[in-house]
Amino acid sequence: MREKLVVIGQGYVGLPLAMGAVTAGFDVVGIDLDEWRVKRLNAAESYVEDVGDETLSLAHRSGRYLASTDYAAAEGFDVCVITVPTPLREGVPDLRHIGAAGESLAPLLRPGVTVVLESTTYPGTTEEYLLPLLEEGSGLCAPRDFHLGYSPERIDPGNARWRLENTPKVVSGIDGVSLERVRAFYARIVDEVVPVSSPRVAELCKLLENTFRHVNIALVNELSIFAQQLGIDAWEAIDAASTKPFGYLRFTPGPGVGGHCLPIDPSYLSWKVKRSLGHNFRFVELANDINDHMPDHVVHRIGLALNRSHKSINGSRVLALGLAYKKNAGDCRESPAIDVVRGLGKLGADVRAADPHVDCFLLPQGVEVVAFSERELAAADAVVVLTDHDCFDYELVQRASALVFDTRNRCRGPNVERL
Repeated sequence: MREKLVVIGQGYVGLPLAMGAVTAGFDVVGIDLDEWRVKRLNAAESYVEDVGDETLSLAHRSGRYLASTDYAAAEGFDVCVITVPTPLREGVPDLRHIGAAGESLAPLLRPGVTVVLESTTYPGTTEEYLLPLLEEGSGLCAPRDFHLGYSPERIDPGNARWRLENTPKVVSGIDGVSLERVRAFYARIVDEVVPVSSPRVAELCKLLENTFRHVNIALVNELSIFAQQLGIDAWEAIDAASTKPFGYLRFTPGPGVGGHCLPIDPSYLSWKVKRSLGHNFRFVELANDINDHMPDHVVHRIGLALNRSHKSINGSRVLALGLAYKKNAGDCRESPAIDVVRGLGKLGADVRAADPHVDCFLLPQGVEVVAFSERELAAADAVVVLTDHDCFDYELVQRASALVFDTRNRCRGPNVERL
């Protein structure tokens, strides 16, 4: 008898998991409250780079995948994975989406089912927040009646090497039986499963991974600011340091941090430490301050570069290359590139943007999207490389542009300024 999996949230985390589970033989229902998403999914049209239209078509043809906005479609499930967003609201963790998912799921619980939370959150959320919601709404008691665990997502959109199936998966449960159920579920989908002793450890693991990146990116961002003022090429120094085979990991500067992790996750950890222990997590707060101000620094540097050409930002035509938060992906959530574009617009620049990966309707109002072309490059007073997609011809960028401000170290030449 085939098992039924419900994945709540069909975004960059939930959709790849749903497809992996179909391949593993599960009957999968993907719940998402966005009617536009569900309509596209059921038409086999993917909006996630890591899941192609053909993969969706195969899933539908197998008869083992259905997307729905209605929780009634989840009835009779064996395993449910919650992959909903966990944003910040005025600096405070916003668990409304987890709460809504838990309340909607609870009446459908029956003895023996397994529920896993994958959404990034602070330590204690699974046991102190989600568990009571599920018990109150179902009349059941865990771990006696149902199993519960936490497994942090490790999806890296656009990464062709490390995908869901070959990235080690950390798993946990509220007791030994729950842990075994969660481990057994993921073992059918991924190559390696890494059990830990409790959901709190797994929740902290996720925050540690992203805080590590956040702090180190802030380090090289601030380094690039001071190196430029000292007349030193920070990129050359980073390249040289990267030759050291031990004790060093390469991080590079950029216009800031974005996506669903780095601008948010470290603040979950900082908030938890402050609330529970009364202490400030100073590394996180310092990294937030540096990375949050990088878009302003980039706008300032563009203004200085234009001034040296006897032009001002006000009235200048600027072409921004890349709006996504990372290369070769279409995710523009919390993207610093958009903050740069907005900053330039506020100062009076005529800003155009080119990004073939990003769906235009996902962008904020006021961003004029154009196709990447030699004509657009030549017409701009300044071209700004914000997201270094491989689809851009950087030799053409350098050759056709009057001035290039490169935040990603992809261009060289006398008309190029780098972050």
